[in-house]
Amino acid sequence: EAIVLVESPEDVEDLQVADESKLAYLTQTTLSVDDANRIISKLKERFPQIASPSKDDICYATQNRQEAVAKLCLEAQLTLVLGSQNSSNSQRLAELSREKGVPAFLIDGPQDIQASWFGNVDSVLVTAGASAPEVVVEEVLDYLRDQYDATVEVRSLREENVSFPLPKELRSA
Repeated sequence: EAIVLVESPEDVEDLQVADESKLAYLTQTTLSVDDANRIISKLKERFPQIASPSKDDICYATQNRQEAVAKLCLEAQLTLVLGSQNSSNSQRLAELSREKGVPAFLIDGPQDIQASWFGNVDSVLVTAGASAPEVVVEEVLDYLRDQYDATVEVRSLREENVSFPLPKELRSA
């Protein structure tokens, strides 16, 4: 009957529920596991009978990217995050870098890059939100190579080898 958006553990404290016996939660698939778990813990603490999804619905790629930014931004003086301004997971990547003291900019592509960002910068971390196309990542790397004679080093903290089966309807086609 009612859907309420809860974006933080603090939101749980202010949550007003008419009937606690009819309460369930879902999570955004691009929310990080850590962020979601903090909110879920608060929900379960406040509403022990809350119904939960039947399966894990957090995007593993989002969690992996957030962990990578938190570690790798410490080796850079600037972070460029490819992703839409309205993408929560892209915004979170930039936020994580800033929390570690490394300036970060959320960009849609090479056309958004500003020379003024690179004053005394020797090392740039480039990452992308979950929905950023790989071709745009390559365009940004090419731009950095062309404009700044950058050397690109591909780093990965976790191998992503999850595969998803085709839906039943497509397997038989």
